[in-house]
Amino acid sequence: MKENKNLEWKEKVTPQYLKTVSAFSNYEGGTILFGINDQGKVVPLSDPYKTCLDIENQINDNIQPQPDYALEVLDNSTIELHVQKGVYTPYRYKGKAYKRNDTATIEVDDLELSRLILAGQHLEFEELPAQKQDLSFLTLESFLKESLGINSINRNILKSLELYSDDKKYNIAAEILADQNTFPGIDVAIFGNDENMIRRRISFTNQSALLQYDQVAKLYKDQYQYEIITGFVRKKKESIPEVAFREAIANALIHRLWDSKRNIQVSMFEDRVEVLSPGGLPSEITKEEFLGKHGSILRNRIIGNIFFRLNLVEIFGTGIYRIRQAYENSVSQPTFQISEHSILIILPLFESEIELEEDEKVVCEQLSSTIIRSMGQLMKNSPFSRTKTRTILNQLIEKNIVQKTGNGRSTGYLLSKIIE
Repeated sequence: MKENKNLEWKEKVTPQYLKTVSAFSNYEGGTILFGINDQGKVVPLSDPYKTCLDIENQINDNIQPQPDYALEVLDNSTIELHVQKGVYTPYRYKGKAYKRNDTATIEVDDLELSRLILAGQHLEFEELPAQKQDLSFLTLESFLKESLGINSINRNILKSLELYSDDKKYNIAAEILADQNTFPGIDVAIFGNDENMIRRRISFTNQSALLQYDQVAKLYKDQYQYEIITGFVRKKKESIPEVAFREAIANALIHRLWDSKRNIQVSMFEDRVEVLSPGGLPSEITKEEFLGKHGSILRNRIIGNIFFRLNLVEIFGTGIYRIRQAYENSVSQPTFQISEHSILIILPLFESEIELEEDEKVVCEQLSSTIIRSMGQLMKNSPFSRTKTRTILNQLIEKNIVQKTGNGRSTGYLLSKIIE
């Protein structure tokens, strides 16, 4: 057991732990163990039961609002303080709110504090009143006409879409979907043979998120769709599945943090597309859930519901699953990189067959698509040296045939796709 984002050790009871109580209450909850030093060894507390009372009084006197927590004495020597994730954020210590950054506790910045305040009021950013109230919706009207047969937008339709209310007027979701706005957009870079060769840069900003979606989709078609003529028959082909690309862009627009000034970044390479969206996962969802079949949680519910009504996405959290489905018969597979502040989706070329070198085939035969193999396990049956085996693995990783997991001694490898 080691200290992590949700576990902290304290040899003694000092006021510093109250910052961590604030952090745990504001986000995912966690545990503080008193009587454990930095090396993880027990340093028994002299009077743990009295110390429990002191901790209780300190929390009640210094954390506002009152957090939800439990104290327990373990083996008459240590104390476990378990702090639940709170619903009335922000929880402050001496007027400041904190969060966990790996194993450290740090004060939140002004932007993060505003998010905590909204969460404590059970509001989302998109629900706040729009800064601009002089809005037009020609793009939204066009999408509604094409998808639902609605010829013109009126106040009642905007109310039904939750974009307008009599008391708050237009909200931020309405402004994001309006023809003109001041919100961030999408930056597109089209590359040549490598990242050093940029053929074109385009930015779609200060316009409806729906128009951004449509314009980026058109760029995709120019880059990755083509026709093959056989006799008198034309067949449309796509090197990257359109359904996967559209899902990646729609998910970026629906799930991004709209209070961030960063643009969504779309990088189009000859062998892949990368879609980088500002904002990591919501605190209510794990990485495993996000990558599963029904793991998504709508960060921007109003915008998400409109994309659903326009048949641009599935509302039931199946975006990542649908991307994976689009590559079901491809040797190369999409990858997903999730950090605290962003989500990167990489869509490779669709390849139903791929040519492998003989040495690569030998290594692939030792791998599994369901069981992670360590380097030690691979070397037991490998005819190659450790250095050559690692070189081959790196080649297979670049081809998206093999996936690397973990780091250091916990590094493992598995097939991204079964090789027939």
